[in-house]
Amino acid sequence: MSEFELTSLLFLGSLLAGLVGALTGLGGGVLLVPLLVLGFKVDLHYALGASLISVIATSSGAASAYVREGYSNLRIGMFLEIATTLGALLGAYLVGILPKNWVAAIFGVVLLYSAYQSFQDRHKESRPNPRPSDPLAVRLKMESSYPTPQGPKAYKVHNVLGGLGLMGVAGMLSGLLGIGSGAVKVLAMDRVMGLPYKVSTTTSNFMIGVTAAASAGIYLSRGYIDPALTMPVMLGVLLGSLTGARILTQAAPARLRLLFVAVIALLGIQMVYQGLRGGV
Repeated sequence: MSEFELTSLLFLGSLLAGLVGALTGLGGGVLLVPLLVLGFKVDLHYALGASLISVIATSSGAASAYVREGYSNLRIGMFLEIATTLGALLGAYLVGILPKNWVAAIFGVVLLYSAYQSFQDRHKESRPNPRPSDPLAVRLKMESSYPTPQGPKAYKVHNVLGGLGLMGVAGMLSGLLGIGSGAVKVLAMDRVMGLPYKVSTTTSNFMIGVTAAASAGIYLSRGYIDPALTMPVMLGVLLGSLTGARILTQAAPARLRLLFVAVIALLGIQMVYQGLRGGV
């Protein structure tokens, strides 16, 4: 395979990863790492480095569109970034300590758990939560609304501290696994904090770039970011994320959840298998 053909395939695969990442709030990394490791036989550390840079591109591309449309909750995103940034620094430090096979297996387990939880809650948005908002959410003015075909729909915010704690775990996984840890972020906001699925997805896209940037510098200092690999990956993810941002505003939440489940369940099984057999 020529260098041009390889670069073209990397670009097309990354475009698909960015599209799915924007639609599900996962970030492109959840597809890119298995794609690079299993499909292109890239060393895991270099795949993680390219993924982190692409995650920043995903956030930059999709988040601006979501903020403009009124889906992302900036107050919630900025507050939760306190925990994810600290966790990302810890995760990036652990990369040089933990064996790569362990990292791959952890990645797969996280994906499988996320798929299970999302499938369980695939119809959750049709059942509004009658509880009042968390007093901390009220104090920080986190309550808001998001656009629907019937007009703006208000929502409440629950269990802020529980979501903050899970965001710390999400940040650590981001630094450790080279992803935006969007799966955990979406779960924290959707399941723990009770936000509508589209708000969770779009706010996750807003947050993942900051989380990834916190650990990308450590990967760069260790030489895990290869420009020849990262450039086509980043451009593909950026274009895919912009396309996904346009589609998401029209898509039904239940279909987005099923897409989320199907993609990460398949990849989770593959990564656990490869990690256990020492194939990375």
